[in-house]
Amino acid sequence: MKRKSGRRPALSLDDYYVGVRARDMAIFPRALTLIESNHPDHQQLAEALLTRVLPDTGQAIRIGITGPPGVGKSTTIESLGLHLVRNGRHVAVLAVDPSSGVSGGSILGDKTRMARLSAEPNAFIRPSPSAGTLGGVARKTREAMLICEAAGFDVVLIETVGVGQSETMVADMTDCFLALMLPGAGDELQGIKRGLLELVDVIAVNKADGDAAAAAELAARQYRSALASIAGHHETPPAVLTCSALYDHNIDQLWTAVADRYEQLKTSGELAKRHRRQRAHWLWTILDDQIHRAIREHPAVCAIRDDLEQRVLAGTLPPEVAARQILEALQQPVTS
Repeated sequence: MKRKSGRRPALSLDDYYVGVRARDMAIFPRALTLIESNHPDHQQLAEALLTRVLPDTGQAIRIGITGPPGVGKSTTIESLGLHLVRNGRHVAVLAVDPSSGVSGGSILGDKTRMARLSAEPNAFIRPSPSAGTLGGVARKTREAMLICEAAGFDVVLIETVGVGQSETMVADMTDCFLALMLPGAGDELQGIKRGLLELVDVIAVNKADGDAAAAAELAARQYRSALASIAGHHETPPAVLTCSALYDHNIDQLWTAVADRYEQLKTSGELAKRHRRQRAHWLWTILDDQIHRAIREHPAVCAIRDDLEQRVLAGTLPPEVAARQILEALQQPVTS
């Protein structure tokens, strides 16, 4: 008996486009895998697909969600997602996991942690490894967001691992930026600077239940007071509220705060300006990434890279000298 091949047939650009627009679950996840691929042939097809779907994007509300470890990001996303799908929304979650240092794969398993939301027909969860990308967001999160929008999801939730540069990275690709906080402001209150004020749109103090309810309310009042004093008279400070994602308490108010902020930005014209800034930033981020990859893969650089790196690590060669030698190697012609 002839054994069937486990390999799936290749899809054309038309196949991908029609499948994404119809949200065909045999094709839509493959489109996301395609744009995440580093294979040159896949990248060319992915670029063509992104160009094709671009007119079908821009109608979703893009929400970035961040917060310190243990604040309950996944629980909040599931509770919020369930609230939205039960009110007629179609929700896509791009949940960025810290990558395994061995395999490069996701290690937290967001589909497992959001089991109830995963079972909803109008919800889709895509866990992606950050794979060492700075800012706690996957390298192709922006592209994945466009594919989700083209598939008809009208709310896209982007979860980060909440480390390093996550605030800036998420704000650079979303319409509304939600920061989750823990009860008991403490040192976190001291960390609210003007930079964060310029990024965050809504602050929610999570785990406002049981014995922590009073501490959560106190933290919320402290955040409101601090943010109002920083904002001054000519700025609208971020909305601040308390919630308990575990018990689905105030999740409706959380969504109302996000939706109100989105409408304010849209009506004032700030949302359109934000989108233009994001597209420009996206362009240069991609260019920086491609230049960095091209440098590392240049044959002349590959020939000296390991030696230079070892000498820098050993402290026998200044990094500035190593960098100059790499730039000089780039000017060498590539021979076949």
